[in-house]
Amino acid sequence: MKNNNFWRTLREYFTVYLPMQRNSSEKTKETCQMAWNLLLRFLLQEKGIPASSINFETFTSVLLIEFLDTMEARKSWKASTRNNRLSCIRPFFKYAAYSRPDLYTVYADLNTIPLKKGVNESRVVEHMTKDAVSTIIGCVDTSSSKGLRDCFFLSLMYDTAARDGEMLALKLSDINVENKTAYLFGKGSKPRLVPVSKEIFPLFARYKGAFHQDEDKKAPLFYTKHRGERTPMSDDNVARFLKKYARLAREQNAHVPENIHPHMFRHSRAMHLYQGGMPLAVLSEFLGHEDPETTLIYAYADTEMKRDAVNRASKEIVVSKIDDSSPIWESPDIIEQLMRGY
Repeated sequence: MKNNNFWRTLREYFTVYLPMQRNSSEKTKETCQMAWNLLLRFLLQEKGIPASSINFETFTSVLLIEFLDTMEARKSWKASTRNNRLSCIRPFFKYAAYSRPDLYTVYADLNTIPLKKGVNESRVVEHMTKDAVSTIIGCVDTSSSKGLRDCFFLSLMYDTAARDGEMLALKLSDINVENKTAYLFGKGSKPRLVPVSKEIFPLFARYKGAFHQDEDKKAPLFYTKHRGERTPMSDDNVARFLKKYARLAREQNAHVPENIHPHMFRHSRAMHLYQGGMPLAVLSEFLGHEDPETTLIYAYADTEMKRDAVNRASKEIVVSKIDDSSPIWESPDIIEQLMRGY
């Protein structure tokens, strides 16, 4: 190909497509850049291909497999790391093929590279029982202002299944008392509206009276003061007070895990909602998963639900009448709130 526009297309991919069109997070962009830096260094230094000679036809499945094998052996990559690097490289060629259909053969060739199987840790979901979550929150002394803050933070994080970063990005205006919703910004700054249980709002009222008397809607919902100035609370602060309450809770409840972290609240809430009967499609929307298949980890991980299904299938008599009229979700109007939020 005489007209080599590979480098221009690669530049557009990282400067226009990922940040502006795809709205990818900084972490996603950094991961992709790392993968491409490794690949290009491999071509330049180890394969001896001059930069001016690198074009789309340079990239074949044979060459890319050689690169992955070399890096795996040299850097002791796990199968998950190898697959992640591959998933950072291939989408570029799909992007290029949209504007240059003749490049689809390059993308199709690279798409034949299989993912490497390894120990599938993605199906291991660290979560707590409802009782463990309740014990942790119950250890917080709400008679102090910091205790009130910590209790509200943990209660809201569990109730909304929010990520730690989503909680820390909340502003006062993001909590809507009238609609009983919270406005969260997920990965890649993707917003979503989630329902908040009515039991949270009395605690919110107390917290607001103690920390937001000025009613500044743009103020960070959770903050610390430095030299009299409000600054958003750090994730280190969250991890610190969570470990403190977990340590106290373990003295009362052996089910409270040792190595607890904020994301475990999100996993726990998601698992509890799934166990309560929330369909995976709805749970995916609730969690803000871009790919619905990500939510399948809760179906894979819940051995008790599988056990119940096996037991039901093994019974000789099928019970046709169900007397329990209680809602299958913890909050009977959660679907209605989700629909209203969207």
